[in-house]
Amino acid sequence: MSGASGTPYAAAVLRALLAAGESVDLVVSRASRLTLLDETGLAFRDAHWRDDLREWLSRGADGKPGTFEVDITGVRHWSAGDLAAGPSSGSYPTKGMLIVPASTACVAGVALGLSKDLLQRAASVTLKERRTLVVAVRETPLNGQTLRHLVALDDAGASVVPASPGFYAGATHIQDLVDFVAGRVLDAAGVEHDLYRRWKGELGGGTPVR
Repeated sequence: MSGASGTPYAAAVLRALLAAGESVDLVVSRASRLTLLDETGLAFRDAHWRDDLREWLSRGADGKPGTFEVDITGVRHWSAGDLAAGPSSGSYPTKGMLIVPASTACVAGVALGLSKDLLQRAASVTLKERRTLVVAVRETPLNGQTLRHLVALDDAGASVVPASPGFYAGATHIQDLVDFVAGRVLDAAGVEHDLYRRWKGELGGGTPVR
């Protein structure tokens, strides 16, 4: 997680990864902790990360506690300042990496290979190892410099997934729009989910999955 607005997207992706039986190496940037506090009123503390994560993931996009039941035993947390962490090395086995949400500063850092923190370093490792990297950029409008950085990431093999919800899937609540974006991120990563109704080539066709 980087410091862009859109922490509900990250929560939806995390819940779906865990529901799919995936293990997760979680890195929460310093800026993202401030955004999480601003958007949810919740802190994320290294010493209490399990309690903080469990409380955060239990909430829906409307902030109501107890909306979801989540088992976080599959999560391993790494401090963003820990450049000796497992994900900083190409020999650490992963399927890939998802940056959700991705700020323009994070996009620039990864595109330029700055590796100023664990998040950027892990992304650089993911690219050099030719693993899946999905970048869910959350900013508007986008200036030319950011667009060039996104093109550079695409050229390097990353999937750029703007946090742009679709409305054809029959959304009736904010959570539905959040889940659509989370689902598209997971699609790019090849993770199965049932977060949104897929398009079937006919107006009004299909049954919503939620």
